[in-house]
Amino acid sequence: MNDDAANPSDLSTLDGSGKRSLFKPAWYRRRWVLVTVGVVAVVVVSVLVDLPRPTTVSQDVSAQTSVMNEVNGDVAGCAYAIRETFTIYQDMKTGALSASDRSRVPTLLRDDQTACSFTNSSIFDLSDVEPPGSPAGKKIGQTVSVVTLWATSDALAAIEDVQALDGNTGSATTVADLTKQEHLLANDRAQAIGDVRAADGTLGGAHLPMPNLPDLPHLVGTG
Repeated sequence: MNDDAANPSDLSTLDGSGKRSLFKPAWYRRRWVLVTVGVVAVVVVSVLVDLPRPTTVSQDVSAQTSVMNEVNGDVAGCAYAIRETFTIYQDMKTGALSASDRSRVPTLLRDDQTACSFTNSSIFDLSDVEPPGSPAGKKIGQTVSVVTLWATSDALAAIEDVQALDGNTGSATTVADLTKQEHLLANDRAQAIGDVRAADGTLGGAHLPMPNLPDLPHLVGTG
């Protein structure tokens, strides 16, 4: 009996010349080739999945609308607070506050101050809003920055001025600073609205939600 035939584990065969040749699979069937191809395929698929895809105008409008709704939700407490502060100051000047009301003013103003500071979680969230990076998103990003400034600088400083004027409405230095903050509040509100309108223009005339910043009355020098 032929020893080769009796040994099925022997991978050698006889070639045409009668010599033994070691059997080797085709190169594309070798294990290292298959493993390499598999790894490369996984990498290619991952890269293709991660590639940025073009955003349609409707998708961009939806994304920017969502951002502006978040901005307005975050700034709502401060917007209410600055309205209340201005109302209190007007009543302080005209003597419309009752004794009971006057006793509550320090607490109300302190709450208003908190509502417009970074200690308020909503204001902290506002400062962390990041719109998508489209041309419209860049304009909305500017809006976020201006609204944050409106709250944490303009409104907060105005509230602190009114706190200082509580019981001392004639302080010339503080009144002058309150006048300055009134102008800043109005200017930054206009800037934020202008940025949203500019974003509308890049979106083909969309109508994104406008920043919910109150058009405050000019109080200094009135009453």
